[in-house]
Amino acid sequence: MEEEIVQYRILAVERFMNGESAEAICTSLGKSRAWLYKWIKRYRDQDHSWSQCRSRTPHTSQCRTSSEIVEIVKMIRLSLYNQDLFCGAQAILWEMEDLRIQPLPSMRTINRILSRYELTHRRTGKYEAKGTPYPGLPSLAPNQTHQADLVGPCYLKGPIRFYSLNVIDTATLRCGLHPTPDKSGQTILAGFWAIWKRMGIPGHIQVDNAMSFFGSPTHPRGMGPLIRLCLHNGVEPWFIPMAEPWRNGMIESFNDRYQKLFLAKQVMLSTNDLESGSLAFEQRHNSRYRYSKIGGKTPLKALAASPVKLRFPEAVEPPRQRLKKPTTGRYHLVRLVRSE
Repeated sequence: MEEEIVQYRILAVERFMNGESAEAICTSLGKSRAWLYKWIKRYRDQDHSWSQCRSRTPHTSQCRTSSEIVEIVKMIRLSLYNQDLFCGAQAILWEMEDLRIQPLPSMRTINRILSRYELTHRRTGKYEAKGTPYPGLPSLAPNQTHQADLVGPCYLKGPIRFYSLNVIDTATLRCGLHPTPDKSGQTILAGFWAIWKRMGIPGHIQVDNAMSFFGSPTHPRGMGPLIRLCLHNGVEPWFIPMAEPWRNGMIESFNDRYQKLFLAKQVMLSTNDLESGSLAFEQRHNSRYRYSKIGGKTPLKALAASPVKLRFPEAVEPPRQRLKKPTTGRYHLVRLVRSE
């Protein structure tokens, strides 16, 4: 069938070149003048395959990602990888936003580019937890459990020393950040109070055994400022085993992300820059970062999907040291007691 169509085209062009009128050729072949002149034009272009069918696929597609964007994604991924930073689709998208690259591809497009060029590294095999079994805290609803840690000392140019109180909700993965100049009892109270005003008051909070959280190790019954703050607000603090930071795995993982995506990339010259930058990173993380643990949602979308009503502090200002010793409530110290 295709050979017959090709012969029709060759015959029509030959008849036209021999002086036959276009009207007579089209009438005898049952074709239009546009069809005839199309093949005459191709013949005159001296293309050896002029009589063959050509693909009708458009040369350009509005839906196709441009080669420039593909190369930018590959270069940014390589740059992040060489700096030992997170180099997944989310990190690449953030970097492209910072560089004001337009048009900005979607997360799905970036993931397709990474897969096409085999720029993904996935962990193989099932993860097996190691170590002594640990009492698991509930993390089914927002603010059931928070994990918290104090990062520092860190330094701005100057140098200006600071600490960062980082908190993460284990159910929705929302984070809260509060930079402080020191780790005194009052700054710890102010830090948790400020974060609770944005995230809500949790039912449990899990921390390590830092002096600023626990209090004096020589007076274990003295109750540090965090214990007093929690018990006065209906929160049960949990202190993980000594020298086992992996027990607070979610906040430790977030701290690594905080170091690489915020401290290592932002240029901050003053405490005002630090405070505004910390709040901006917190909002950006909670509204843009997606986690497989919560079905690919962002932390704020995971919160919006829950019917749980959050509880917030009533007072605007944080309580002042020294808080009265609570008479009710519980706090937990997880310790391994060996059989001997």
